[in-house]
Amino acid sequence: MSPGPDPASATMPEAVGVLGAGQMGAGIAQMAAQAGAVTYLYDPDPAALARGLARIEEGLGRLESRGKIDAQARADALGRLRPISAIADLAPCGFVIEAAPERLELKLALFTEVAAAVAEDCILATNTSSLSITEIAAGVPGPERVVGLHFFNPAPVMRLAEVVAGLETGDAALATARAVGEAMGKTVIDAADIAGFLVNRVNRPFFLEALRILQERIATPEQIDRILRLGGGFRMGPFELMDLIGIETNHAVAESFLRQTYGEPRYQPSPLAARMVTGGRLGRKTGAGWYPYGDDAPARTPDPQAAEPGGGDGRPLVVLGGTRLASELRSAAAAAGWVVTSEADAGGDAPYLTVDASDEPGDGGRGAGPRAVLLSRGALHLVAPEAAGFHVAGPLAATRLIETTRTVLSDPEAVARLRELVVTLGKHPEPVADGPGLVLGRILATVVNEAAVLVGEGNGTAEDVDTGMELGLNYPAGPVKLADRIGLDHVLGLLDGLADDRREPRYRAAPLLRYRAAIGGSLRG
Repeated sequence: MSPGPDPASATMPEAVGVLGAGQMGAGIAQMAAQAGAVTYLYDPDPAALARGLARIEEGLGRLESRGKIDAQARADALGRLRPISAIADLAPCGFVIEAAPERLELKLALFTEVAAAVAEDCILATNTSSLSITEIAAGVPGPERVVGLHFFNPAPVMRLAEVVAGLETGDAALATARAVGEAMGKTVIDAADIAGFLVNRVNRPFFLEALRILQERIATPEQIDRILRLGGGFRMGPFELMDLIGIETNHAVAESFLRQTYGEPRYQPSPLAARMVTGGRLGRKTGAGWYPYGDDAPARTPDPQAAEPGGGDGRPLVVLGGTRLASELRSAAAAAGWVVTSEADAGGDAPYLTVDASDEPGDGGRGAGPRAVLLSRGALHLVAPEAAGFHVAGPLAATRLIETTRTVLSDPEAVARLRELVVTLGKHPEPVADGPGLVLGRILATVVNEAAVLVGEGNGTAEDVDTGMELGLNYPAGPVKLADRIGLDHVLGLLDGLADDRREPRYRAAPLLRYRAAIGGSLRG
């Protein structure tokens, strides 16, 4: 076999083939045609091919109507499309990417046939999101020309592509895949050939931890989604997103992760999701998932609108602790009209509420007056069972919601006064059941931990993790940035609290996270 193009001079090939005219394949073909390549779109189903072409024409039309391209560019892109129904017609292509269903035997059969139809130096790429590039390449003549080029859905809109090398992937294949992704206007990152590659690997806890929180009855799907939106700044919560993707698809990915990692506890699939799949409640496509859909479905409750800050009315408030959050709480409470001190004044008026926002709040004991504690190291029932509890992940100014909790021993006055304080700060109080990190802190801590595992194992850089999560999944901030904002000590405290409380190995902290927290560093180094 010829060595292929010089990696240093790799460019977008003049002719590109796309296998599969579904939503993803059509999107990739649209991008290739827009990038200037003669684009051969193959599908064995004539109806699917027709739908794919119509989807491309519609997509280009939307771009023109929004002023993103002009009429000539739209016509030129359409003129470069070549619908084909035989793989032999891919012979002119220098780069072929498959976007077929996620079945290994199907991809192997396609690549074997394509390899016989194209030149020896034609690069063969797969858009798989869950299958091993090494395993796909092992069944293809010339495994050094097989590479992963993973786009995110919808491909013409999302700004990221992952390039994935199998064990035998050559430099020419990698360079050409990067050139193709960049010609299509994507930011291209390198990802290791592991379960989920980079982006989907780091994002697994976003779904799995949300499902575990639901299973433990900490919060409902509606609450969890609201907390992620209002508290974390995400466009959609995990249950809304599962309904959009398809619950069966998300659950199949979880099962695949567990198989590929030989039973790693962090990827344990949820029995709740399995039950939904068995019952045929797959999300929007079936009219019911975690939420009901359709004309007869009840209207979703709109997100609450918090009032403007104010209403402290000169009442005394004590905020304990030297943390960044404690400082932010003092400033916000003072602006809302509270008289704030950082320690109780034995000679003054009794505080309306004492808020312990230190790293390790003490027990507080009986008779200490109404008290609320930040749950940064464990559950309320272990830290201060007679107090009210709360948690904030990240800067106070950036959140529209504060989670609160109580135990059966909590002082009702403390619970009521904490809620009142949250309202005066202009935030929505969201009561959830007791547990380490409550909802947002728990999900973010496990996502950050997954990023730390990946970076620590050398399967991605901190910079690529943040770029991938922000551009590939629309995270408001990448996990490494989130870790810097929350603080590695805080993240580690949440994980250790979960590990102590739940006694499950899924919450063991990544060695890199524990090391960097100990030396006061960042996951960036």
